[in-house]
Amino acid sequence: MQLPVRAIFVFHAAARAGSISRAAEELGVTPSAVSQQIHALEIQLGLSLMHKSGRRVVLTEAGERYFSSIGDEIGRIAEATAAIRGYRSVTALTVRATPTVSNKWLLPRLSSFLDAHPDIEVRLDGTNEPTDFNRELVDIEIRHGDGRWPGLFVEGMGEESFVPACSPKLAAPGSLAPEDLPDFRLIHSVKSQAQWSRWFALAGLRPETRWRRVLFDRSHMAIDAASDGMGIALESTMMMEREFAAGRLICPVAVPPKLCIVTQWIVCPRDHLRHKKVLTFLDWLREERAARRDLRQAPDEVAGAEPVS
Repeated sequence: MQLPVRAIFVFHAAARAGSISRAAEELGVTPSAVSQQIHALEIQLGLSLMHKSGRRVVLTEAGERYFSSIGDEIGRIAEATAAIRGYRSVTALTVRATPTVSNKWLLPRLSSFLDAHPDIEVRLDGTNEPTDFNRELVDIEIRHGDGRWPGLFVEGMGEESFVPACSPKLAAPGSLAPEDLPDFRLIHSVKSQAQWSRWFALAGLRPETRWRRVLFDRSHMAIDAASDGMGIALESTMMMEREFAAGRLICPVAVPPKLCIVTQWIVCPRDHLRHKKVLTFLDWLREERAARRDLRQAPDEVAGAEPVS
């Protein structure tokens, strides 16, 4: 059965107004047209919905039940129609990134992309789960890992420098030597590619002291914990830019060993590169990457550290 949408809306208007003439005025049609639509609906349903009582209409029991059933739905359709009027056309771009990249790197910059491209509406999906591009509607991803994902377009976000970082309330910038760090609680990011054991090896140390430590499975939690004075974290300066700039974090080691790794990668199927929205976002990511590379004063230098090669 074909749904008599127009007749249903006319019946709803008449039932709500309690009058054929008022419904006709609201709909911009003649009272005769309203009566004809309601009559046609009654014939299709095989029952009477309303009858006249003077200048008003009175709903039958079936009409009351029908009006009650469709009232909320008609209201929602009317609200959606009013809301969509004049709604500007936008292009939706879904970006997936780890919670740390989303919170610590993308969010502080995202407004510049949105301001430059008001026709693109971004949905940011912050998760550690790698995208299954065959099943999920994700346009482009910034993925943590080693960059080895055959069959996909993969481009590094650039080297990240990993340095010890803590609140200035815990230690002053450049006030500690590498061998002093085991005396403090060390914050571990368990999924990070840069671990304390590797950093100490680069410093030429094999700490004998049993470490006091706290472990997190998200780097943004480790960064926040270090900012709160919980201990010393080993994290990427790329992810700690805001905290270093605001003075919430500093590098307490005067001459930290150099530990640089590419851990974040731009990933998507190659056929996604045919889409303008993906290329626009990719170009913007490259510009932001170049801006980081061109900085004359890195966050760890601001914090008082002088990494050695």
